[in-house]
Amino acid sequence: MTVTEATAPVAAPKKQWLTATVREVIDDTARVRSLVLDVAGWPGHRAGQHVDVRLTAPDGYQAQRSYSIASAPAENTITLTVEMLPDGEVSSYLAGEVRVGDRFELRGPIGGYFVWTPELEGPLFLVAGGSGVVPLIAILRERALKKAAQPATLLFSSRSYEDIIYRSELENLAREAGGPTVVHTLTRTAPTDWAGQTRRIDAAMLGEVGFAPDLMPRIFVCGPTPLVENVARTLRDIGHAPKLIKTERFGPTGR
Repeated sequence: MTVTEATAPVAAPKKQWLTATVREVIDDTARVRSLVLDVAGWPGHRAGQHVDVRLTAPDGYQAQRSYSIASAPAENTITLTVEMLPDGEVSSYLAGEVRVGDRFELRGPIGGYFVWTPELEGPLFLVAGGSGVVPLIAILRERALKKAAQPATLLFSSRSYEDIIYRSELENLAREAGGPTVVHTLTRTAPTDWAGQTRRIDAAMLGEVGFAPDLMPRIFVCGPTPLVENVARTLRDIGHAPKLIKTERFGPTGR
């Protein structure tokens, strides 16, 4: 078929690069930092979306990476949580060197698939591995601020107790009336008095802490690619509707 001018698709306008100024730096763990940003002209976002970050060196060299937004839309601010990775060009700066008042460029918000709004019906089952919890904390923060009634459970896999990102905040959210159920599993080391799970996420764990398939929960899974693929496959195997399982994954150079 010949595409005429009248039927040709119209490309969406490309998002512009905006200047972000660091307002606050929060050390979440020894390797993870949250950056609270002021971004002039920010159009707003939905929980689960991400941004592109671009750094420019004095000699003009540029490096770019994508980061999930940790703040809830209702907060009217932008927070990025960044894990420092070995030899990470961007993460080594954002998670190690950046200071209050520093500036860099970002573009967004990006993504319309891995998003949640309080208007969506059904329980929430969130599964995270490591820094994959970042877009999920945005969902939980939005749920709390909007006082959404949907029941929610977070299953969070971390390497050790010290590596649990947002540990205190998650404890506080879980204690609130109507707060989410938060279940941790530690895969490498655990304190001697640890009462939680101590293995990788498997079918038994998903069935024990998650919602029954007949409740039609909305499921969001984020983390390293092997974890995400295994969890999504297992959820389908135990009867969850594939159309309700949303996944986001990252590789060793993706954060």
